[in-house]
Amino acid sequence: MTPSSPVATSTTIGKYRWTICSLVFFATTVNYLDRAVISLLKPYLETEFHWNSGDYANIEIAFKLAYSVGMLGVGRIIDKLGTKIGYAMSTFLWSLAAIGHAFVSSTFGFGVARAFLGITEAGNFPAAIKTTAEWFPQKERALATGIFNSGSNVGAIIAPLTVPLIAETIGWQWAFIITGALGFVWLVLWFMYYEVPARHAKLTEAEFKYIHSDVDDLAAVSIETKPKVSWFKLLSFRQTWAFVLGKFITDPIWWFYLFWLPDFLSKQYGLKGTDIAMPVAVVYILSSIGSVGGGWIPLNFIRNGWPAFKARKTSMLLIALCVFPIVFAQYLGQINMWLAVLVIGIAAAAHQAWSANIFTTVSDMFPNRAVASVTGIGGMAGGLGGILLSALVQKQMFVYYESINQLDKAYFIMFLICGGAYLFAWVIMHFLVPRMKPIDLDEA
Repeated sequence: MTPSSPVATSTTIGKYRWTICSLVFFATTVNYLDRAVISLLKPYLETEFHWNSGDYANIEIAFKLAYSVGMLGVGRIIDKLGTKIGYAMSTFLWSLAAIGHAFVSSTFGFGVARAFLGITEAGNFPAAIKTTAEWFPQKERALATGIFNSGSNVGAIIAPLTVPLIAETIGWQWAFIITGALGFVWLVLWFMYYEVPARHAKLTEAEFKYIHSDVDDLAAVSIETKPKVSWFKLLSFRQTWAFVLGKFITDPIWWFYLFWLPDFLSKQYGLKGTDIAMPVAVVYILSSIGSVGGGWIPLNFIRNGWPAFKARKTSMLLIALCVFPIVFAQYLGQINMWLAVLVIGIAAAAHQAWSANIFTTVSDMFPNRAVASVTGIGGMAGGLGGILLSALVQKQMFVYYESINQLDKAYFIMFLICGGAYLFAWVIMHFLVPRMKPIDLDEA
């Protein structure tokens, strides 16, 4: 019986790796819940602190800038400390930062709080991708990534269903405190259940061998003790730049959904408070489906005999095409608001499917000892792309069109950008890495 056999996998091999995946899913859920809270509290905070679109954009930029800086360094820290301690440290600090928002009393204070949240939340994805590379064979990584990455959507679903209700009943401060405290619950579970495969008492020998069944992974196990690789060396590879530019172009689109979707629904359709909850939840429910589906598509191709890299790249092209209909969101919204919600939800689902695959390209191309570092560099690029979009497009454009009472035009331009970003990114990535070529750091 082969290791890839469904019967072997589910019965004789073991399933503990999926317990680890569920822990990473929980962490990602908390991560996105904490960062999404402010977008739901925007109407309350605008009233209390007299914000305009420019003030909110500045606070958003503070988060993204800190997130970008954090991404650059946190991958190195996690590669050095290991996933167990590195992930725990990041979650502990971002939970403190999330709770700290409740004690802010000025617009500047929110900028500082968001910056601290950004720099600490940066640890989630480098740690999550490194965990996945350690605990899953190559053929299952996109699926595992899609599953844990769907936590970002679950967090964004929980936020609109709970945050406005908390704010209206016991105050906006408690929305930050309650959601931020969930990170401490995760920390308890993390230390109870997590250890690297080589030292985990509950992992069977059969599952350990299955996890490392790929030739590249077997090689990676033997070189984990070798020195870490410098950023300069990593940046000398076209594979690094393919990931970096893919993140730079597409990550800002997700930031736009996360921070501006409630505002769009409020300004375009007059929704307020808890009325926004259901449309936002629908968008992120679709996103969760897309995240898991994005991991299933290449796995299905691989099971049908496709090489992993061809399966990944073909899946990403199909996913990029699914985003384009968002350019018609406002037109459809004139017919019925729910048509706009549906097309935005499909685009958001496609982003999450894209994300499940672009993250997995790192572990496809780099050995485990460089995965968190490369993921961090790409995450920094994604944050910088988000800053650029906010500073040059959203801040200036939204403030201008808001001043002349034509905010719908600003959103139309943004939807055009969303529709074309993924196809543009796919072309660049294909040009840089037309064929699969795993990196051998010792020979480079």
